[in-house]
Amino acid sequence: MKSRKNYSRQSNSSTGVSRKQFMKNIGGAMLTGSIMAGTGFSLNARAAAAASPKTDTTASSAVEVDRIAADPTAIPGPIRRNTPKTHEIELVSREVISEIEDGVQFHYLTFGGQVPGPFIRVRQGDTVILTHKSAPENVLLHNVDFHSVYGTGGGAEATFVTPGQSQTIKFKAMYPGAYIYHCAVPRMDYHISSGMYGMMLVEPEEGLPEVDHEFYFGQNEIYSQQLAGEKGMHEFNFEDMRKETPQYVLLNGEKQAITANRRGALKVKKGEKARIFFVNGGPNLSSSFHPIGNVWTKTWREGAIASNPERFVQTALVPPGSCGIFEMDFPVASTVHLVDHALSRVANKGMMGDIIVEGPEDPEIFDPNYSA
Repeated sequence: MKSRKNYSRQSNSSTGVSRKQFMKNIGGAMLTGSIMAGTGFSLNARAAAAASPKTDTTASSAVEVDRIAADPTAIPGPIRRNTPKTHEIELVSREVISEIEDGVQFHYLTFGGQVPGPFIRVRQGDTVILTHKSAPENVLLHNVDFHSVYGTGGGAEATFVTPGQSQTIKFKAMYPGAYIYHCAVPRMDYHISSGMYGMMLVEPEEGLPEVDHEFYFGQNEIYSQQLAGEKGMHEFNFEDMRKETPQYVLLNGEKQAITANRRGALKVKKGEKARIFFVNGGPNLSSSFHPIGNVWTKTWREGAIASNPERFVQTALVPPGSCGIFEMDFPVASTVHLVDHALSRVANKGMMGDIIVEGPEDPEIFDPNYSA
């Protein structure tokens, strides 16, 4: 049995850029590859061939999209089967322009036109036929490194594509857990910072316990030549990335994306349970992931779902390039703030999301109006 999934968000506008500019970008990537050959990140023969277009078509500049923040609820449902299957998945690299916050534009590099990239869900033992495609309007070289894959570069060397090209790999999901995938070209830090990361969940053969909600979040830093909040187009700042001093630290690609200030908070009901899938793209900063006004009832650090969970963890450290799986109970009506507890990232750099717990108050657990 096969399932087909296409992870591509359609764009709505574009403007032209010359083939000369396209070749300049490719040439820069090739040069960087040769410089980095000693580091183990050189371009392979397939990438070199991909960087030599066989047609005289022109590329287009990045298109504008209204929203870059991935919807935390838009993920495939839990797997309810006992046998392996084969999935045919298309993952599309898209270069887009969108807003970090109102009036602040940024040139994002994405999988599927969203940050984090599409949530991919399979079962241990499943076979995946994955096609990585580069949208024809792109100008840069892209590939994918899956931490869930046994094989050279996690598939990175086999998935290099230039605009309009595609490459297909086949692999078996051998080990369970939540794993990051990310672009792994020579300037991978720039590509990941700009949004090229996501999660693949490999469910264990026995599946996951039932919960009322599942939510998907990703954290990354943005390095800009402009100050945070300054209106207009923000240009990427490579020097600040080298120094690891970002202007923004974001949850789902936008400042306070999943709050009433931006795209709206998530809502649950008192007494329900939620599972949180969290991926830290980085590329540089670890996240001290914490739910203000709650606690992680169960925590699987590094996304290691085959391990026994820790219980009642207040703050979980998630390094860049890794994931976490968390469960939360909601015993009282409240608003839970999801933050990185390096709190300057909340106060000054935009890293926060909200879950509103609806229901009657329970003064036996929490009484905000208590008087003796």
